[in-house]
Parts: sequence; structure tokens; C-alpha cells
Amino acid sequence: MGKFSEGLLNDETILANLNICAGHTILDAGCGNGYMAKKFSDLVGNTGKIYALDPDRGAIANLKKEVEKTHIEAFVGDITKPTRLKAASIDLVYLSTVFHIFSESQIEGFVTETKRILKPNAQLAIVNIKKEDTPFGPPVEMRSSPEELRQKVPLIPKTLVEVSEHFYMQVFENE
Repeated sequence: MGKFSEGLLNDETILANLNICAGHTILDAGCGNGYMAKKFSDLVGNTGKIYALDPDRGAIANLKKEVEKTHIEAFVGDITKPTRLKAASIDLVYLSTVFHIFSESQIEGFVTETKRILKPNAQLAIVNIKKEDTPFGPPVEMRSSPEELRQKVPLIPKTLVEVSEHFYMQVFENE
């Protein structure tokens, strides 16, 4: 089982724009097979912690086997609902190609939980498929343009970067 965006994104561009440091604590929300969690793990080193969260029990079971004896902790969960993560404990929440499936109430839950778990001045990074015709992905009307995303997510917008021909990443900062 692969994550939809694996191989379609410029991971180096994503990582270069997230300012990840040794010791950081990161949540890969909607992690799928965990390929980005593993990349984050390399950057935070032994003093950091990666949480890999996904509602897909099978994906999490597979990932748990792969990351035994690492500082990646994989668990089943939904970022649109309260998680077991401590308040103000996360330096970065990363959400890739998931936001478009959220309903209005799920967006509210996502924002509430993200704000709760992010440290002050920490980052939220959302990777989305551009709101234009692409050879794959959901219907265009389900997608958010960067402007629409900034209206839906009440954090401080920072970096906006193209992360491949059909994707962008908006980085926000918590207050």
C-alpha cells in the first residue's frame, strides 16, 4: 500500500521549506504508509520524536512493524478529532493530500486539534493538489486554492511553495 502522493512530490523542496531541526517533535497526520514520517525522522535525529497518525488500521499496523526501535510512533487516529497528543507538544503538523476530503465540521475539528497540539510559533504544513485540471485527484470543486485554504485555516500564513507541477504547500505558523 502506497501513499497517494509518494513519488509525485518534490520531497527535497518540502523538507527545505519546513526548517526541521534536531530535537523537533512532528506529527505526520494522515501518514498513509509513513514515507514522510521516515524522512522527518532522519532530520530530527535521536533527540526528536515523530508521530505518524492515520485512520487506516492496516497502514498503521504495517508501519508499526517497520519502525520498531525507532523514534517514530505510529498510531490509529483522526486529526479532525481529539488525539492523545499533549497540548502544545508539537513543532510541526504535516498534512499531505488529505485536506480536500474534510467536511466543514472536520475542518473545524482539524483546526481545533491542530491549534491545541502545536507549540506557540510552531508550524502547520498543508500539501494540496492545485485547484486546476490535473491528470489525477479529486474533482476540482473539492480542492482549495491557496487563498481559500488561508480563509479556512485561521493560523498565520507564511511560506507558499510549489512542490511539484500539480501540488503546492502552504505553511502556517501558530500564534
